Amino acid sequence: MPPDLATSPFFIAAVTLAIFGAILILAGIAALLRARLLRFSLRTLSGLLLLALGLATGMMAAGIQGYRALTHEEIAAHIVVRPAGRQRFEATFHFPNQRQAVFELAGDEIYIDAHILKWKPYANVLGLHTLYRLERVTGRYHGIAEEQSAPRTVYSLGQDTPVDLFSLRRRHLFLAPLFDVEYGSAAFVPVTQPARLELRVSTTGLLIRDTTPVSR
Repeated sequence: MPPDLATSPFFIAAVTLAIFGAILILAGIAALLRARLLRFSLRTLSGLLLLALGLATGMMAAGIQGYRALTHEEIAAHIVVRPAGRQRFEATFHFPNQRQAVFELAGDEIYIDAHILKWKPYANVLGLHTLYRLERVTGRYHGIAEEQSAPRTVYSLGQDTPVDLFSLRRRHLFLAPLFDVEYGSAAFVPVTQPARLELRVSTTGLLIRDTTPVSR
């Protein structure tokens, strides 16, 4: 189990709900053995409800994995781009967790998008802040005609998770009370020469800055 999952407030709540739910179900079975049907029904239904809530909370805990907490503008990745021919370039990503990835892209610009989740104010009290997850990188062409007909290169930047919280939020309205807003954000810049870029993310979205040292 990932360390951050074990310390997640959602995971702790899920385990707590599951334990109380199991206790109530066992108490219901004991009441049934003593032929106390009303107590059996109430305890069993309450236990099943707590187990269901625990399962939903556990899914939230799993869905958060792969997202990074965002309390201020921060660097999501350092990127080195190098042209490799006409409308071709290489992009090397250096992530804060020391992970590195290299992509061969086609197009005139590098395009990156991400998912951003914002919590309701009362969730912030529990220590849950805006979350983001980089989703994909692709090459983008200047012209619309080329976008429609030229070769496309698209790569995933996100890591697989057992639950996709972003998609889950879109499909299920019962999660609406937890999230203030959920949206996608993207940024792109031209690649005409070797350059060092800084991909930053804030609560308002993505930003790419050119940090290439200026020649004197």
